[in-house]
Amino acid sequence: MGVVESAAGAYSDSVSGPIAILVDDDTEVRDSLQELLNSVGIDSISFSSTQEVLDAELPDRPACLVLDVRMPGLSGLDLQQILLTKGIQTPVVFLTGHGDIAMSVQAMKAGAVDFLTKPVRDQTFLDAISAAVNADIARRAAATVSRKTMALYETLTPREREVLTFVVSGAMNKQIAFDLGISEITVKLHRSNMMRKMNARSLTHLLSAWQSLPAEMR
Repeated sequence: MGVVESAAGAYSDSVSGPIAILVDDDTEVRDSLQELLNSVGIDSISFSSTQEVLDAELPDRPACLVLDVRMPGLSGLDLQQILLTKGIQTPVVFLTGHGDIAMSVQAMKAGAVDFLTKPVRDQTFLDAISAAVNADIARRAAATVSRKTMALYETLTPREREVLTFVVSGAMNKQIAFDLGISEITVKLHRSNMMRKMNARSLTHLLSAWQSLPAEMR
């Protein structure tokens, strides 16, 4: 079983399975890609222009965008930039017959998973889709963990947050007590409460939770 099939199979019983969002002004290309994706169990929807994508409500499920570069109106590269400014982080694969090095560099610098040229081998295309879909699945999983950890963090008192910061930096209780001007026993109490509220069973678990917090909270 290939990677794409694995990704699709993991969601085979769910309406939230991965989906490829195809954007190309060539009907034959869209139909051909949809047929290929369907053959490996990946759902897809298609649009004939970038504006149609911007006007649409995209599905909230693991996905990737497959963008042509040259299209009437906004280009695929323009759409990539607009989506980034909107905070939409759906992985992008470019598939174009008119690409050049400058375009590919621009696309990859903006975070594209791949920049393919037409005609493309079926397996090459599917490998790119697999990488993009799996990246989106991982991104969504990380975001879920981060949201849960943020909710736990919000339950900490200001002092417990201070203790947390010291603990994840490797400070011992004695040092924390000295720096905060409190007793070591009080530090142990705050530390115990903090670990309980963060659902941390060990220092390793606590460090993992800490690293999942947004940078501005750390």
